[in-house]
Amino acid sequence: MSSPNAPSLPLVGLDLAALLCSRVCHDVISPVGAIVNGLEVLEDDDDESMRVFALELIGKSARQASARLKFARIAFGAAGSAGASIDLADAEGVAKGMFSDEKTKLAWSAPQALFPKNKVKLLLNLVMIATSAIPRGGLIDVTVSGDGEAPTLVLKAKGSHARIPPHVEELMAGSPESGTVDAHGILPFYAGLVARAATMDVRFAIEGDEVTITASPTVIAAPAEAGDEASDTALA
Repeated sequence: MSSPNAPSLPLVGLDLAALLCSRVCHDVISPVGAIVNGLEVLEDDDDESMRVFALELIGKSARQASARLKFARIAFGAAGSAGASIDLADAEGVAKGMFSDEKTKLAWSAPQALFPKNKVKLLLNLVMIATSAIPRGGLIDVTVSGDGEAPTLVLKAKGSHARIPPHVEELMAGSPESGTVDAHGILPFYAGLVARAATMDVRFAIEGDEVTITASPTVIAAPAEAGDEASDTALA
């Protein structure tokens, strides 16, 4: 479960920015490299079949790079000014774009509404965490219920060899066992930061080949009233 408290491992702004940039670069370097390879084939090979293959590779890779950048813009970026809202339909579009050519399928059930940006950013980051719960692919079923101020986000990742990703709960709580965060662990660590900013708690559960991730509004216990304290003292 992610903690509503401050993380025990705070990252300074420069380190957080650097790790997030590394994550984005990791996601786009493969399709960009494929585009370069395709262009080299077009320049050096006169065989028509190879040129057709190269054009198909360039087209597919360009779509992948574009989809991953659009996703990162909302999941990691500002996506508007402070206090801005994001249309859940836009979130659905960028999320499904990430998996258009992948072994993982995405089902999406959410209201057509504007939600606070931190809650949408949390949803998209949880989608990425859900993909790591089913390393061999499968289905991620996303359900959003409630309104933007107090939503419930439920993601069910089902597939062969499903498991709660290693260390994800500690990373989201801001307390990694190693005491450090690298580019591999920055996504769940950042998701934990976003969850706290959105006043949301995140829980993980697994049953068989299905991992369930649930995010719901943080419940903050009300302080005892002075009258109650006085009564307790009198009864002591």
